[in-house]
Amino acid sequence: GLTGSSSKNDFRRKWDKDEYENLAQKRLAEEREQLKIGKTAPPVKRDLLRHRDYKVDLESKLGKTIVITKTTPQAEMGGYYCNVCDCVVKDSINFLDHINGKKHQRNLGMSMRVERSSLDQVKKRFEVNKKKLEEKQKEYDFEERMKELREEEEKAKAYKKEKQKERKRRAEEDVDFEEDDEMAAVMGFSGFGSSKKSH
Repeated sequence: GLTGSSSKNDFRRKWDKDEYENLAQKRLAEEREQLKIGKTAPPVKRDLLRHRDYKVDLESKLGKTIVITKTTPQAEMGGYYCNVCDCVVKDSINFLDHINGKKHQRNLGMSMRVERSSLDQVKKRFEVNKKKLEEKQKEYDFEERMKELREEEEKAKAYKKEKQKERKRRAEEDVDFEEDDEMAAVMGFSGFGSSKKSH
């Protein structure tokens, strides 16, 4: 009787262990099969990492307000849209991280490996950079330098004039004070603001 009552009040679910054992074995066999197929398939050959030949646009939407509705396409949503990966990134730092990241480069068909430069390539790059610097120095024209010198001279002259005006103003103020002292002496005061009388 006890066993009968305990089985009635036993609400725990019972599992068919043999059935789940068979399912587990079957799944393991499928996984092994997939691994074998994966090993025999040749690896995808990806290009080496290359320089971007375009400027990344981070500032065109800066300070602009966009109305977004449920029907707005993903490319026009707020944030930065990547058309290669079809995703929206919310800020510029994360967008740069994304376009420099593994997933994005893989979608472009590139691996994260960089081509090793030879000594000749490095020397050539140095020469190109040196030429660019020399050209920039030539562009900084003699006329431009003269113009800057003239501007500096004008500023110096204006500063001197201002100083002279200030000195004149001070000198005039001092003369006024002297005149006030003379007037006070004539009228019988020793100076303004003193309570002592001179006899």
